Amino acid sequence: MPSDRDLRAIPAYDAAPGYRALQAELDAAYRRVMAGGMYVLGAELEAFEAEFAAACGTSRCLGVANGLEALQLALLGFGVGPGDEVIVPAHTFIATWLAVSHCGARPVPVDVRDTTFNVDASLVAEAVTPRTRAIVVVHLYGQPADMDGIRVVSERHGLPVIEDASQAHGATYCGRPVGSLGDAAAFSFYPTKNLGAFGDGGAVVSSDASLMERIAGLRNYGSRTKYEHTVRGLNSRLDPLQAAFLRVKLGCLDRWNTRRREVAAAYTAGFGDCAAYRLPAAASDICHVWHQYVVRHPHRDGLREALAARGIGTALHYPTPPHRTAAYADLGITDRMLPVTERICGTVLSLPMGPHLTDDDVARVIEAARDCG
Repeated sequence: MPSDRDLRAIPAYDAAPGYRALQAELDAAYRRVMAGGMYVLGAELEAFEAEFAAACGTSRCLGVANGLEALQLALLGFGVGPGDEVIVPAHTFIATWLAVSHCGARPVPVDVRDTTFNVDASLVAEAVTPRTRAIVVVHLYGQPADMDGIRVVSERHGLPVIEDASQAHGATYCGRPVGSLGDAAAFSFYPTKNLGAFGDGGAVVSSDASLMERIAGLRNYGSRTKYEHTVRGLNSRLDPLQAAFLRVKLGCLDRWNTRRREVAAAYTAGFGDCAAYRLPAAASDICHVWHQYVVRHPHRDGLREALAARGIGTALHYPTPPHRTAAYADLGITDRMLPVTERICGTVLSLPMGPHLTDDDVARVIEAARDCG
């Protein structure tokens, strides 16, 4: 007969423990904001912006409504618009592409590395055309991309590099924090992120003062002074309440990321002799923060069903690449153009990950995955 331990479900991710662990501090932050009476912009948001900018190694941060608009605002800040092209990774969440499209520009996908899942810097140069206006680099699953390789291309062609760092809060590349590696970076604070709010949220960080001044106006109806609108902006502002919650959680980010690395190390050791599994690789010069632990398996869907029957939740990041969605059918991109992305999308499986996982949870995932794989 199965024990209670065997019956308890382990979801792919559970956001609730993050509240329970910090309930007193989070409740105090809620009361502080509610009593203060400032519910849009204001001192609470400014305090978080200063603290997060420092954590990213940049001079400034601007809180916005979500990660998609953070990336869109960064692109708009660099003047990206209709008729332009922006280089993007082929294997990413569709929001990376949508941000480009919402500027009126065309996303130009570049295939990714089979080992790290990040954009293949050696292919980026081939994608540059006279219409190219920017390069967007995604630090997928918590691992920074090959920024040195990207920078060689960007400097040769005079192109800004924008980091989509929505999955890499706290990661570092050659000792430098993600967010400070490009000309600007966009973050999401969706609840499942390494640094997640209790709702949607996002931020743009940069040390380019003039860029950030443009974005500050763009996020606020195109206005830096009330009723003076110099551009056609957005209404995209991080709520002070979410900023207050994020201030509490920011203090835990390093500890939580350390636990993620422990979980990832246990998985790697536990699956090391399983021939059917292809395990994620981490470059030696980076600090991976394991937003996801993504394995590859030739019979991914069957494995997922078998794990679900054992109470082990999994997720797919991502089963359908943007170029195969109806939203981008008009681009005319064929599977043959992006062979690595095609192989990856059919085999990736994200195992349970998060700082809330206990050693017993991890052992149970490993046991089930070995039995089912």
